[in-house]
Amino acid sequence: MFTGIIEATGKVEKIDRNESNIDFTLSGPFTQELKIDQSLAHNGCCLTVVEITENTYKVTAINETLEKTNLNFWNVGTEVNLERCLRFEGRLDGHIVQGHVDKTGTVESIENQDGSYFITINYDESAEYTTVPQGSITVNGISLTVAESGDGKFSVAIIPYTWEFTNMKNLQKDDVVNLEFDIIGKYVAKLLKKQNAIK
Repeated sequence: MFTGIIEATGKVEKIDRNESNIDFTLSGPFTQELKIDQSLAHNGCCLTVVEITENTYKVTAINETLEKTNLNFWNVGTEVNLERCLRFEGRLDGHIVQGHVDKTGTVESIENQDGSYFITINYDESAEYTTVPQGSITVNGISLTVAESGDGKFSVAIIPYTWEFTNMKNLQKDDVVNLEFDIIGKYVAKLLKKQNAIK
């Protein structure tokens, strides 16, 4: 479980295809603190550390993960948002994030609003995956508040710190981003769907 508060960014150092899977080798500022079998969110996608060397670590993305996320767009040198799993001994600064990407979205526009940034993202909306104003959304692993919500799109406002500290600063129009919708909203949507089916 995660919070959506990014600890640092890492860099993709090597990409190896292994049948339908991909092994990613990355470097990051806390590589030496990692452990084998540890869960680590990469752009909001929970991956397991399978190997650690002096300055790098390796994770494997299976085909199902590759189909649901933007990992297929990674290249050597890609900057990735990193967050280690939540410790239950402090404040939950973001919101409850599982590290299970629901689907991807596409950046429609990025507006510089005199130091802050207003980003609009399109996605394939369904009853199960929707947004509401002032609700929570995870974009590339970052816990954000929905500023505006429309049919198949939503917008978020990014403060300068988040823009500079994460890989948000690298986003461009038409880029693909990982989305994880609020778990509470998903449960409510499923319950309503069941109630409607019973009627």
